[in-house]
Amino acid sequence: MKKISLYEENDFSEKAFKRLLVHDSAYFKILNFNFKAGQELPIHSHLIEGQVSIVVIEGEGEFLGKDNSALPASKGDVLISDIAKPHGIRAKSDLRVLVTIAPPI
Repeated sequence: MKKISLYEENDFSEKAFKRLLVHDSAYFKILNFNFKAGQELPIHSHLIEGQVSIVVIEGEGEFLGKDNSALPASKGDVLISDIAKPHGIRAKSDLRVLVTIAPPI
């Protein structure tokens, strides 16, 4: 068992969003992304089978999808998608998200 404090291990940067690899195994990968207001992870997709979940743990933003569609995202919201489908994130305020990818890429 291991414990990681996201608030101690990963902070924010004015230059670009910050990424922390929380866990990586044969079963799944967990990442923490921190965005300052206005920063974004552009819409992208992965040419593999699997799913991605994005959990907002702090702040407000948007989940981005195909054709630049956007769904509001705030603390407690979860996006679940096939990883091959276009997805991204845009921060409206300082935003912390926890991303799980299964199987890991």
